[in-house]
Amino acid sequence: MRAVGWLFVGLSAVFGVAALSLGFAGVSDPVRALVVGGCACLAIAAPALITACELTAGNVGDAQAGPMLLAGESSGLEVLADSAYGSGQHRAHLLAAHHVAVIKAIPLRETIPGGFSIDDFVIDLTSRIATCPAGQTVPINGSGSAKFGPRCRACVLPSRCTATRHGRDLTIHPHFALMAAARRQPETESFQRTYTQWRPMVERSLAWLVRKGNRRVAYRGIERNRIWLSHRVAAVDLGRLLNLGLSRNPDGWTVA
Repeated sequence: MRAVGWLFVGLSAVFGVAALSLGFAGVSDPVRALVVGGCACLAIAAPALITACELTAGNVGDAQAGPMLLAGESSGLEVLADSAYGSGQHRAHLLAAHHVAVIKAIPLRETIPGGFSIDDFVIDLTSRIATCPAGQTVPINGSGSAKFGPRCRACVLPSRCTATRHGRDLTIHPHFALMAAARRQPETESFQRTYTQWRPMVERSLAWLVRKGNRRVAYRGIERNRIWLSHRVAAVDLGRLLNLGLSRNPDGWTVA
């Protein structure tokens, strides 16, 4: 399996913030693509060579810019990422491209701390109905809204569901099924094992990239900083290759 991916790093620019996107692959037989981190999400496969990069304006979302680095790649990639890449639209894009998403889910907002979330409701997308934990069922309208309204007044569980006198309202995302499955995925042993295995390498590679003042972009404007980023990436890759034993012989360049 050939692995590629992308990285977003918050870089302080003269005006605003630039989003940095990198794709990684290994010299031989890479096995994973990984995107993780809080302010940094890194796609990587051993031995951590950056094979593609992109720099976008700071107001471009992570999940919007990420797929640019997957364009033209063969299907069947296992893409690991943090929740910044967990939107339903992005997951649908990966599914349509026949990639396997191993991406942290976007945390649910709690209506009441410790109360019922949308995952405690039964959402039937085929029949377009939603059933609450107390057994009340309402239709899901064309805009994806399910309003329980008056049914909440006689409910025995209001303290765990809603504090509004109008009752509980749900908004069913167009990609609800993908998002719900993603929230269950981190509970699996395979997800936890894979994510734990690859994250340390990600953090190390990120440290190489931004050290010696390179967390801050060098110029004003996207195009100039794209050139700067390409040079920075080339320098990081060269250093990595030298550490791996890069040398030249009569047959060309080799890595030990």
